[in-house]
Amino acid sequence: MAVEYTKLWKILIDKRMKRTEMARAAGISGNILAKLGKDEYVSLESLEKICKCLGCDIGDIVSIDRSREEDTEK
Repeated sequence: MAVEYTKLWKILIDKRMKRTEMARAAGISGNILAKLGKDEYVSLESLEKICKCLGCDIGDIVSIDRSREEDTEK
């Protein structure tokens, strides 16, 4: 299965917040921000920091793309 963070980017648009502003406010590194941008796995601790910063739940920022499930199993 593959994670995707499209919901996160939509929240940032709604809040008129730049990715770098969110990273700074949440206390996550630029490397984590880059991984999020590539829909790569990041630690639950990093996702928790983002949720606290944005006042949301993890399901509000992360989703599973089941269509890419076959790609990761090959």
